[in-house]
Amino acid sequence: MGSKDFVIRNYEESRLSDRAQVADLEQRCEIGSSKRVFLFTDTLGDPICRIRHSPLYKMLVAEWNNEVVGVIQGSIKTAFFSTHKPPGLAAKVGYILGLRVAPPFRRRGIGSSLVHDLEDWFVANDVDYCCMATEKDNHASVNLFINHMRYVKFRTGRILVNPVTNYPYKINQSEIRIQKLKIEEAEEIYKKHMTSTEFFPKDINSILKNNLSLGTWVAHYKKQPPRHTFDIRSSWAVVSLWNSGEVFKLRLGKAPFPWVVYTKSLKMMEKMLPCLKVILVPDYFKAFGFYFVYGLHHEGACSERLVGVLCEFVHNLALSNAKDCKAIVTEIGGEDDELKMAIPHWKLLSCSEDLWCVKALKSEEDSVLEWKNGPPNRPLFVDPREV
Repeated sequence: MGSKDFVIRNYEESRLSDRAQVADLEQRCEIGSSKRVFLFTDTLGDPICRIRHSPLYKMLVAEWNNEVVGVIQGSIKTAFFSTHKPPGLAAKVGYILGLRVAPPFRRRGIGSSLVHDLEDWFVANDVDYCCMATEKDNHASVNLFINHMRYVKFRTGRILVNPVTNYPYKINQSEIRIQKLKIEEAEEIYKKHMTSTEFFPKDINSILKNNLSLGTWVAHYKKQPPRHTFDIRSSWAVVSLWNSGEVFKLRLGKAPFPWVVYTKSLKMMEKMLPCLKVILVPDYFKAFGFYFVYGLHHEGACSERLVGVLCEFVHNLALSNAKDCKAIVTEIGGEDDELKMAIPHWKLLSCSEDLWCVKALKSEEDSVLEWKNGPPNRPLFVDPREV
């Protein structure tokens, strides 16, 4: 329960009023920093779509005089943690995402009440750790979770966004081989090489088998072919692809004036001088889909370049096969500058620093401190079901 003025309750999917009011609330709340473009979500009439593919999920709403003025989503899964004691064992983790409060109703304790009630649900389901991510310059979110809710920042990430343009990348197929893996092969590679990665899901097989997962590809240099698919000893990289555009769409709601001038200038140049083969920026002012790159892993010398080539391959795949996919989104560690430089992306569309925060729900403070003081470049698995 909240204060005398509002109540916290479960979102009722069968109630048309809940569905309509939550959809309206999403449209009124921007996603993005004021220093760059604003992106709005189009949930395609399903407000709970972003967590529906998770093993266990819940959505709460805050109601003020029968009006939905706040919403929060949460999911639970079992994942591996290098810091969990004893090592190598899985733990239950709860994810907080989609916290929204209507602008006229902020600073009234609605956001903190939503978080508290969702944490109670986590505790009731025997969750060990609770995690959330927010942008560094989202001061309201940082203040709520870190200063008031006792969450600890333990990692920074970068969300890299690359437009799907009108021309494909040229990939040197004489030097680099790209191979699509079977689900069983991808699962074995991930379990062999990524189980020590933070938040690696125990049900990786369910993710790979999901209809939204478009496949897994591995790349290696032809001069250094792997001896066996599961015994890779040379430089290599692997990525999987998730069709997030089937879950929800994005739309550009507001853009800096230079962005508008730039995009219009490119279109004029393409019409006037088609021989120049100008690379056009997609129309982001209409709802568009996107692919999310997950399960990114690389090993060996110059393997960052292989990751970049795989991202170029994904771009070409979207260009040739997808109708409304206009962006490729990848999330990497915030300290991995070499990998950032290798992955094609546009700075204006990307998020330079995303804060990951964690809270122990079973008084395992040692693990939280180890996360906080651990190496900043430790690999992190971003589950596409929580994007």
